[in-house]
Amino acid sequence: MIGYTSLGTNDLNRSASFYDQIFEGLGGKRTYEVEDFVVWGKDPTQPMFSVHKPYDGKCATVGNGVMIALVCSSKKQVDDTYNLALKLGALDEGGPGERMDGFYAAYFRDPDGNKLNTHYFGN
Repeated sequence: MIGYTSLGTNDLNRSASFYDQIFEGLGGKRTYEVEDFVVWGKDPTQPMFSVHKPYDGKCATVGNGVMIALVCSSKKQVDDTYNLALKLGALDEGGPGERMDGFYAAYFRDPDGNKLNTHYFGN
């Protein structure tokens, strides 16, 4: 059910070094990294973990940069879940669409302000 978790950081290099060591002992490894985030896991179809510089450019704080990602079985399910969330009072944080090759996602905040993502890996 959970696709990946994300935590904000103010020092990506320090955080990445820390989690490299933590996940090495758990059988995980870096699976993807770019300028503003690093991802760890065992397999992209299994739950993963990431650290990010907050997208809004502000300092990471408890809750800023934190997001729960929910795995969907299709692009349609991403769309449907996103639309239902908005209908139920969620706020848009990024409508459904291809984010990178093979990764289709939508982002929203629940009525309490918690950030969630629905996503589908595939074409």
